[in-house]
Amino acid sequence: MSEFSLHQQAHVAMLHEVYEAITTRTKAAETIRGYDAMIQMVTPPDIVVFVHELVQRTSDMEAMRMGINKLLNVTYKALSGYPYVAPTDGSYFDVCIRNNKAMMQLLESIRPVLVEFNKDTSNTGLRSSLAGLCKKLLPFMNYYVIKENVLFPMVERELEEFKCISVMWSFHDQIRRDLDALISFLDSDQEVDLKQVNRWAGDLFFNIYAVRFREERILFPVLEQKIEPEKIESLWNESVELGFPYYNPEKKVPAISMKLDIEPELHDLKTGLLTIEQLILIFRHLPVDLTYVDEYNKVRFFSSPPNRIFPRTVAIIGRDVNNCHPHESVHVVEKIVDSFRNGTRDKADFWINMRGKKILIQYFAVRDEEGRYRGVLEASQEISEIQALEGEKRILDWE
Repeated sequence: MSEFSLHQQAHVAMLHEVYEAITTRTKAAETIRGYDAMIQMVTPPDIVVFVHELVQRTSDMEAMRMGINKLLNVTYKALSGYPYVAPTDGSYFDVCIRNNKAMMQLLESIRPVLVEFNKDTSNTGLRSSLAGLCKKLLPFMNYYVIKENVLFPMVERELEEFKCISVMWSFHDQIRRDLDALISFLDSDQEVDLKQVNRWAGDLFFNIYAVRFREERILFPVLEQKIEPEKIESLWNESVELGFPYYNPEKKVPAISMKLDIEPELHDLKTGLLTIEQLILIFRHLPVDLTYVDEYNKVRFFSSPPNRIFPRTVAIIGRDVNNCHPHESVHVVEKIVDSFRNGTRDKADFWINMRGKKILIQYFAVRDEEGRYRGVLEASQEISEIQALEGEKRILDWE
């Protein structure tokens, strides 16, 4: 085992010991003093490995977030002083950092308004201004969506110790909850509970700053050390499609794409690799009836869920869609298809009552990447239960 690996093992073991002392309040100050020299040598990879191991040992994410915050306060000086080279201009991580910078400028514009609001909570103008500024943070939440759906999957594929991203995701969720709560309160007519407002705002500021630091001084440097630049840059186009909040560059042409090893029985569907059997099972379990008619008006496919609303048999495959409807309604079908074909419409909705249930029937124009008409997708769904939904359901209540 290399000397580097032995050093990292010692650092990670020390971090566990300090974390335990901090979170249990057992000789925390004494433990930190005893390990001061080693704490000053902590590196970003040490933190990544430590958090990965911690997540494997602990299930209480809320307690873990609090403990990690305290530990990273202890190691902040070492991590801030760790040799850091900013990402190359125009690189993927440079785009991330530009969005972080814009977000930080917005946060700083909120701070003085919040201070003034603390002095005069009855000032409706200040309350409205504070709400408006907080709403400007909402687009930044899409940056977290990009991380969760584009960056994090690559981290899982490429790193053995990757579970630090689950903690970062948990911080994203907490930030979203605090921001939503703060905006909802400021938009309401509720009497001001200043202690609660400052708690939301304080947690929001602290966690956003903390996540930014951990991205730029821990996660990004580790990824740049361990993952080929081409793989990182392959995230570009998909991230741009989702939309960076404040600085969203153009897609790169030709698109940088990851090369995946595809097993013979798997089919590349652009957004995943599936066998034919898996594809059939997915269609069968969708809570919706699907029928696809191609650009030549021929029926090419239908799904077969257990309780199909409108019967279909394989005898209709290859049949002209006009022949699949009663004569009285053919003109409606033709009108829908013609409007889809000439580009004047992309969707048609109908809903009916049938055997005591509400049925939603929708037709969608199918177009390829160049916008050329490629047919019609019909989707039918029983929506009685959906219409009856009220409030929210955030917990599993199978019992």
